Amino acid sequence: MDLKVSPLAPERFPEMPAIAGLRLAVVESGLKYKDRPDLLLAAFALGTTVAGVLTQSTAPGAPVDWCRTHLSAGVARALVVNAGNANVFTGAKGRVAVEAMAAASASAVGCRPAEVMVASTGVIGEPLEHEKITAKIAKLPARFGLDQWELAAKAISTTDTFTKGAHLTADIAGVPVNIVGIAKGSGMIAPDMATMLAFVFTDAKLDASVLQPMLKRNADTTFNSITVDGDTSTSDTLLLFATGKAEPHLTPADHRDPLLRGFEKALHNVLEDLAIQIARDGEGAQKLIQINVTGAASKRAARKIGLAIANSPLVKTAVAGEDANWGRVVMAVGKSGEKADRDAMTVAFGGIEIARDGAQVEGFDEAPVTAHMNGREVLIETDVGVGRGKATVWTCDLTHGYIYINADYRS
Repeated sequence: MDLKVSPLAPERFPEMPAIAGLRLAVVESGLKYKDRPDLLLAAFALGTTVAGVLTQSTAPGAPVDWCRTHLSAGVARALVVNAGNANVFTGAKGRVAVEAMAAASASAVGCRPAEVMVASTGVIGEPLEHEKITAKIAKLPARFGLDQWELAAKAISTTDTFTKGAHLTADIAGVPVNIVGIAKGSGMIAPDMATMLAFVFTDAKLDASVLQPMLKRNADTTFNSITVDGDTSTSDTLLLFATGKAEPHLTPADHRDPLLRGFEKALHNVLEDLAIQIARDGEGAQKLIQINVTGAASKRAARKIGLAIANSPLVKTAVAGEDANWGRVVMAVGKSGEKADRDAMTVAFGGIEIARDGAQVEGFDEAPVTAHMNGREVLIETDVGVGRGKATVWTCDLTHGYIYINADYRS
């Protein structure tokens, strides 16, 4: 399937530094794709810690089960990821495949299989020919490099039309640290933890007990605040690794330590950058949609309302048709199940209020609204008039391209 690069793609993949204590290698496995890498192996220094949030789907893939079992130890020496086959709904064969991938990776880097995190993405329900993967893993240490970020991002992709990466520096008690992330995602995006696959790496020295709650709360306002098509993946995996190889810095007492304020802000921004890139690469997308909800009963309620708007095919197709159909926004607010005051509600497109106090604004100028809808980025805002809760959600429009991509995904 030949897919054109999304018109919403960044101009280029960002320049991203090597992370001390991390080596990367990629290769073409022969599993599905031709003339492109589809297998990633990352090796971490001894003492690397890990945190993660995983799909809440009740039909998770074998790699998700594996990570869920071993994340509790909080340590990692390797990460192995394949694209082209999700290893989902594959029964005992799926468990054998993930165990084989972990064992081969452990042998390659010199650790225990339990210290290897595993992720897979691609077609659901087809047995994973793990022999093809394990044969390549054994050869990957000879390919290890320090900063092969764009190749790594390519290796974990499926229907993505561009590679996704983000990087920021922060400091902990005056000591500079790096945060680098890569992600994949384009369709089957309606997160219930994180979304699709995302891997973030830092050279900071942080215990897993610090990383885990920090990652979870920032996933909620980033990856858990995007949607493409309303379908939660069976393979959603977000992992954060800390190698501890930056210059020595003070040790935070816990995940709320003021020492971490700058680090957590940078982490949030990296996660948000990656999440929005996924929304920009929504299958068939022509427009990025940002939805700001205010006046809700709580933050949770605001996010739920925002996702109800973002997941509405009627809202998404209206945006595709460049129609500021505010009635569809009101419909989506009403179906969310959260409190809203119909007669106090406002709706705006592009910062221009179209509806106020439960009715259309009389005499509003439609020309600037139309001009805004014609652009690549569309802003929808609604205040539901019942409280102080607010949230931001990102999605994309729904076009014929989405049908084209998904009608023959397995071919």
